[in-house]
Amino acid sequence: MLHASAEAWNRGDLDGFLADYAEDATFVGSTGLIRGAAEIRRRYAEGYWSGGTPPDALRFEMLDVRVTGPATATAVGRYILYDRETSETTGTGLFTLSLGRIEGEWKILHDHSSADEQD
Repeated sequence: MLHASAEAWNRGDLDGFLADYAEDATFVGSTGLIRGAAEIRRRYAEGYWSGGTPPDALRFEMLDVRVTGPATATAVGRYILYDRETSETTGTGLFTLSLGRIEGEWKILHDHSSADEQD
């Protein structure tokens, strides 16, 4: 799921990147609480996608996935943004995803992402 999300990001496909979010998902990041997939989409469109395609590429490193019930799980990982030409890391941070199975597919119910402090 996260590999496909990163591939969509790297293609500049915002809808593909956000496809795993439930319609009523919530997101917490540096701008506070955002409610709903439409608002999450707007945030990304006005931020990383404001120039058409994100300037940096994305990959994820998974730290831990725990099944918490028959249709729920929690994933904790690290995101890494890096320069598309040099592969130099431009930003990193941790995330926690609350996942649920909706109509047979895993969806992100809540995303809490925190950027690491940059030197």
